[in-house]
Amino acid sequence: MKSPVARIGACAQSASGNPGQPRISAPPAGKLQSGLQRSVDAARRDLALRFCQAGLDTPDLDARLLVGHALTLDHAALVAAAERTLTAAEAQTIAALAARRLAGEPVARITGRKEFWSLDLRLDAETLVPRPESETVVEAAIAALGPGKAKSLRVADLGTGSGALLLAILSELPGAHGTGTDTSLAALECARANAAALGLADRASFVLCDYGAALAGGFDLVVSNPPYVRRGEIASLMPEVRLYDPLRALDGGSDGLDGCRAIAADAFRLISPGGILVVELGAGQLAAARSLFTAAGLTVLSLRSDLSGVPRALVLRRRCMAWS
Repeated sequence: MKSPVARIGACAQSASGNPGQPRISAPPAGKLQSGLQRSVDAARRDLALRFCQAGLDTPDLDARLLVGHALTLDHAALVAAAERTLTAAEAQTIAALAARRLAGEPVARITGRKEFWSLDLRLDAETLVPRPESETVVEAAIAALGPGKAKSLRVADLGTGSGALLLAILSELPGAHGTGTDTSLAALECARANAAALGLADRASFVLCDYGAALAGGFDLVVSNPPYVRRGEIASLMPEVRLYDPLRALDGGSDGLDGCRAIAADAFRLISPGGILVVELGAGQLAAARSLFTAAGLTVLSLRSDLSGVPRALVLRRRCMAWS
């Protein structure tokens, strides 16, 4: 375990942004705001150092995103404004955002935005923060469609939240049209706004219902990231998840598979013959989920693990003939 002195040294080197630059010293306790009343770049570096010392996983990224958010500057504009002196009001805004982050609030909740599949998505209190492991679902879906993916396809995203999965897939498939469902009207409004901002509103529609209950079926591709946390394990989740993500998007029932059961029960009706289903799974759920879907008449095509090696995206196909 690093000593406090070693941690400060490592944090200072990280916050400098360049190993060849002089290391910066840790600001004295309680001096964050006065330290921020300097240049934009000094504010970013001071914030990164403070976050590193607090043990945050991505201090440099968090600092850049929060300073950019406070000043309404994207990454390129933030670099261009590096030497500009902050106003007192700007320094106060940055200090307030920093305090929220140091109290444990996720950056995506503070800014109300999150990048997913290189798409800038708006979030609200009713939407799950899309995470990198969910990009595995997008990768698996596109790979499973194969060379025919350029044709016109019908895509459904069950429990769409911010629209992350649906909009990522539509961005890759110019000929596709999609429908996202959710039980939260606020989440659907958020997804609809994201579709419009990304220029995908003419190919994306949104329906208020539980999974596919209100859909007529005939989809070539169905994707879903259902709630899959076991109810008894929710209290042990990281505070950034447990305290800020909507409970309905986490709680998968006693074994974490309630969402998979609902999708499996309706899968044969929703998916066209030969169509594809890709479902995101939680750790340790592969065997049980596979049994649920094969019992519903689907054939397992492949499995894709996330970058941590966790089996994450289960890919299935509906048989072309009615199953009995």
